[in-house]
Amino acid sequence: MGFNCVRLTWATYMYTRPNYSSLSVEESLKNFSLQDALAGIAKNNPTFLNLTVTEARKVVVNELGAKNIMVVLDNHVSQPQWCCGYDDGNGFFGDALFDPVEWLQGLGTVAELYKDSPNVVAMSMRNELRGPHQNTNEWYQYITLGAEAIHRGNPSLLVIVSGLSYATDLSFLKEKPLALNFANKLVYEAHWYSFHHPWQMWLSQTNILCATITRDFMDNSAFVISENNPPVPLFLSEFGVDQRGGNEADNRYLSCLLAFIAEYDLDWALWTLQGSYILREGVVELEEVYGMFDANWDRVRNSTIQQRLQFVKQVIQDPNSTYPTYSKLYHPQSGLCAQFGNDNIHAIGCQNLVSWKPQVKGFLIQLKGRSGCLMAVGDGHPPIFSSDCEKQTTLWKLVSTSRLHIATRDEQGVYLCLELNSSDLMILTKKCLCLDEDGVDVPDCADNPERQWFKFIPTNKS
Repeated sequence: MGFNCVRLTWATYMYTRPNYSSLSVEESLKNFSLQDALAGIAKNNPTFLNLTVTEARKVVVNELGAKNIMVVLDNHVSQPQWCCGYDDGNGFFGDALFDPVEWLQGLGTVAELYKDSPNVVAMSMRNELRGPHQNTNEWYQYITLGAEAIHRGNPSLLVIVSGLSYATDLSFLKEKPLALNFANKLVYEAHWYSFHHPWQMWLSQTNILCATITRDFMDNSAFVISENNPPVPLFLSEFGVDQRGGNEADNRYLSCLLAFIAEYDLDWALWTLQGSYILREGVVELEEVYGMFDANWDRVRNSTIQQRLQFVKQVIQDPNSTYPTYSKLYHPQSGLCAQFGNDNIHAIGCQNLVSWKPQVKGFLIQLKGRSGCLMAVGDGHPPIFSSDCEKQTTLWKLVSTSRLHIATRDEQGVYLCLELNSSDLMILTKKCLCLDEDGVDVPDCADNPERQWFKFIPTNKS
């Protein structure tokens, strides 16, 4: 699959309460009458049965290290249970199951415990702070103490900090930055899913909603990478979709999100790996439709999604590179990039491609090392490279509020947009979808504009 890191969740009580920490794997499974799981582990990993649950977890972490897989330890809940109800007692400091003193004890214990595991690179303080009691005053108080507890226990770790409202709101940092006494270890995290908006909007207002959620994510979370002084890295520690493929709202949201991830080269974690759960909310072997594996864990559930993720798994903007910045022309719906060859433009994987040279407004689209510019020749035809760069059909612009349509006007003044033809992966120019004659989003549109979504992605990778 090509992943290099696992975000591994843990519960505070596993490390602070003996009735959890001393429990063996076998005892834990028997407590819930999980005989099939017990038999499976006895057959495939029998040495695990006599380990405590915390010992077993460390064996897993060390095995990931042996495979050169990094680990982020994520404090998900206090009491082991499914997360995350708005008022489930696990949501905010002082809630029924969230004693801040016990939480700090757990953070320090876990940080110290994994000192000898070099593949453990970070700890996330708490997943999705939320609920009726959340407030910024206690957030600053306890997040500062939590960061110090982790840093004291293991100074080599990155300390990952989430905001409020299910890890969707860090905006209060604009008024009052978090003051920590250690440098270059702070990372903020955010979550981004489609279900915060009605699914019908994704089907009828795709461009408008993509623009809205992108702006909201930048305003509430991603501003930390550009507006902070100094900037702080942002980890998109959860996003995900129904990997059965039939949720059209999820499919369109994913294209919008991937365009943003690629543009800013965000580090990210996809929810989720598991195709099913031994036990979740009282249901044995409950299927996880967001899982990359199927319910039996024996095949990848959706190979198309895996392809779409390939580009954003790469380092796109290398801070240590001396190679000059250029652009790749990325199509997030397919996960492919534009390549020029045999006098046409087609989409292939995004490694080792030609260097595009877009300019800012009313721009020419050129190739590094090649004269001429991209010209539209008509609706339904592939664009060509022309030496005549004075014509209207060679001047391109970003239209729609999504900023993902790249368009030019034909000789009759009609906007034509770049579009990927899925049958042969050729890139054509077609009448722009879901836009009026001025290139403005129409308020309601039955078409899916994703096939016309392209993004110039800056990169300095040689």
